[in-house]
Amino acid sequence: MFKALLLEKDDAGFRAGVREIDESALPEGDVTVAVAHSTLNYKDGLAITNRGPVVRKWPMVAGIDGAGEVIESRHPDWKPGDRVVLNGWGVGETHWGCLAQRARLKGDWLVPLPGAFTTRQAMAIGTAGYTAMLCVLALERHGVKPGDGEVLVTGATGGVGSVAVALLGRLGHRVVAATGKAAEADYLMSLGASSVIDRAELAAPGKPLQKERWAAVVDAVGSHTLANACAQTRYGGVVAACGLAQGGDLPTTVMPFILRGVTLAGVDSVYASQPLRRQAWQRLASDLDAARLEAIATEVSLDQAIERAHDLMAGKVRGRIVVSIG
Repeated sequence: MFKALLLEKDDAGFRAGVREIDESALPEGDVTVAVAHSTLNYKDGLAITNRGPVVRKWPMVAGIDGAGEVIESRHPDWKPGDRVVLNGWGVGETHWGCLAQRARLKGDWLVPLPGAFTTRQAMAIGTAGYTAMLCVLALERHGVKPGDGEVLVTGATGGVGSVAVALLGRLGHRVVAATGKAAEADYLMSLGASSVIDRAELAAPGKPLQKERWAAVVDAVGSHTLANACAQTRYGGVVAACGLAQGGDLPTTVMPFILRGVTLAGVDSVYASQPLRRQAWQRLASDLDAARLEAIATEVSLDQAIERAHDLMAGKVRGRIVVSIG
């Protein structure tokens, strides 16, 4: 038997609870992992609170991220005792996830946990931080370098935003953090932001072309915020888009793209290739100050995860929530 955060939906309605589950119920997979830590991402929040159609197979064990140790393997790349990290691949959506003491997964989904990180630190990063690194890699692929100008990070107190600020600041970029939480300015400056602006400056409908300001943007918000970010990006700049906290719409025009040569680079973390995943985790190990993770992360138990998921969806969470599976 093992403990898991189980989501159920049937004629009686939706239920989320921590349950004891028999190991025989685990899904198909060639690697079984003893999960030490998981985390709560925005997508987890949507699933656990039933606020969005994330789960596509019922019942479902929640948790799109996990870090722990292999205990059984039929996959040639993994053996018992290996430390691994899992992000995405539909886990927690169509395949049982990692907010559980046991997870049975496909070995092709796993990445070696860098020696620089504990399982707790890996989940302080989680999909949010791994996505932030994918955004930084996208900016670099398009030629953005420290010293090119200001880099805007939207949704800066969230998981993606917090890690993006920390990464970009340490790499030498001049980071401008946009947030609706004015009281968190000191937190953002401590992570590496050079200045903080009110998200209200970006959240309302704006002109299709605005004064050029940003050399690059990491956006986790979407909607009018992303539209305004594109409209304010300098000639030849790049905008990495990875989220929709404000909305999934994009009320913009082609003007920034055809008159200023702006690039809108989409970033997907769920099905990113293995080489890109490994590159992202290697870069996180070298470029992210592990001490920053202590400021970013709050740890809770599995039994507290449902309550904290509701807090996350209510905008009451700063940074990252690590779940100790224990």
